[in-house]
Amino acid sequence: MAFIIESDVTISFAEYADVVSQDRRLFDSNEGLTDDVVETALIRATERILSRIRSTDWWRNYYMKQDTSLSINSVADIPSVDPDKIKSRTADFTELCVSTALAEYVLPQVADFGSDTDTDNAKRGYYQARAERLFDELVTAGDWYDFDDDGTIQSDEKDPGYFNLRRVR
Repeated sequence: MAFIIESDVTISFAEYADVVSQDRRLFDSNEGLTDDVVETALIRATERILSRIRSTDWWRNYYMKQDTSLSINSVADIPSVDPDKIKSRTADFTELCVSTALAEYVLPQVADFGSDTDTDNAKRGYYQARAERLFDELVTAGDWYDFDDDGTIQSDEKDPGYFNLRRVR
């Protein structure tokens, strides 16, 4: 489990080996899922995760609480999440990245959407639900971001989030 870092910038929360270790059989039956294909999906999944975090109310409130000197006129003024400041729960971010990549980018390439019994479609649903649970857990915990980038996360940098529960019928 390692982040992919190029030029001191994190570009992915996971690497090819993380995905292979998650679902070896998928790679045994699909030779087209090479390093390049999967790592491109992981980079896209990381960008998607960072974008989703940025759009949460938790990030907006957290950022405004941490940086009171900033003048924010709209949601568009709130900066993106810096992946290099994620200092805690890195294994959870790796797992989230793998699940997101499998659900949104890798499995749709090999799934048979015309078949109701396709196992790759079932796996896609499983990984999508898993990614949602992990994302919600990380935002709710709010204890993984080193805002001042000093190498440690102090208690004033931790800000647990919350979700309004909705009933789905």
